[in-house]
Amino acid sequence: MIKKILISPVRFYQRFISPAFPPSCRFRPTCSNYMIEAIEKHGAKGVLMGLARILRCHPWSKEGDDPVPDHFSLRRSRSE
Repeated sequence: MIKKILISPVRFYQRFISPAFPPSCRFRPTCSNYMIEAIEKHGAKGVLMGLARILRCHPWSKEGDDPVPDHFSLRRSRSE
């Protein structure tokens, strides 16, 4: 129940706000999909992980794969 409540604003963003802007995500999965996955895996802590991911998304960061880690972490996954 809590997870659905936390995910619903992200789904709203994906459906109504994101289509108004050109694609610009530097990571795979996108930040919104990352947030949903993190919430599904880690519950409320997933929101913190998603926010940390959004803060990492800037022009000076390296782009590429950044999957949700199995253990809670606010750092980028290094699956290379």
